[in-house]
Amino acid sequence: MPTDRDLADALRAAQDGDAAGFAALWRALQPAVLRYLRVVIGDRAEDAASETWLQVIRDLHRFHGGPADFRGWLFRIARHRGIDERRRRAATPTPAPDGGTAPDAATQALEDGGTAWALELVATLPPDQAEAVMLRVVAGLDVATTARILGKRPGAVRIATMRGLRRLASNPQITRLLAREEV
Repeated sequence: MPTDRDLADALRAAQDGDAAGFAALWRALQPAVLRYLRVVIGDRAEDAASETWLQVIRDLHRFHGGPADFRGWLFRIARHRGIDERRRRAATPTPAPDGGTAPDAATQALEDGGTAWALELVATLPPDQAEAVMLRVVAGLDVATTARILGKRPGAVRIATMRGLRRLASNPQITRLLAREEV
């Protein structure tokens, strides 16, 4: 995981038009963006993540701030692209799957190591709790940044995160897994 110093250097380089700087930002933050969107919108996460980074490319010259500000800005964009994707999905009927497509590399990578299982559990939370847990715990954003992204007060974010984590901790699947680990 890159340090904030590494991200600051990459951010400055990307803002100066350096493709390697942008690639460093993408490599560092894309996995968290994809996990967040996977919980928020499910199987359309790849599309929304791509749209997120396209908007970052378009607007990066207007961004001001450090790595923490950039993460907040990035996840705010991701959230809006996720909302757009939900609206599109609601307005467009979904065709039946053909069953002949292979999973893409990102989906395969997410499924390795139980990540898919963990994301499925987080996705069972009420939407406000799932988003708060993903942004605070998985993306590592602070309460104030998460509150700005979600359009909520910091106290509401703390409560949603706490309730989500408690609900996850009381999940029978997790309880059984933890009981096995203690043996």
